Amino acid sequence: MRLEHADLTAAKGWYAGLWNSELPIAIGYANAGINEPHVHTQITEIYLVARGTSQIRVEQETITLHCGDMIIIEPGEAHTFLSNSPDYFHVVLHTPALSGDNACHDKQPVARARLGLD
Repeated sequence: MRLEHADLTAAKGWYAGLWNSELPIAIGYANAGINEPHVHTQITEIYLVARGTSQIRVEQETITLHCGDMIIIEPGEAHTFLSNSPDYFHVVLHTPALSGDNACHDKQPVARARLGLD
């Protein structure tokens, strides 16, 4: 058994993945939607909204997420969060889990213009 607690003072954090376990996925959380346009080449990101609302931009579409919603972002889909409510909290899963530098290199910044943003 393993128990992890969120640090609610941190914007986001990671619980477990290949860097500290044998899990085939990586799992973390965020209490804010981070506005950082990027794309993953291998990783599928799955967001599960536990509390509040947010707006996420996936390619040219803005989507409002509510408590209880799940969104799956496939590899190659550029995305970023635009806003969130003060009480926002989501859980995020990455599959496949990548370790160390592989995870860092899989996340590639994209121009805001690709998402139709100024």
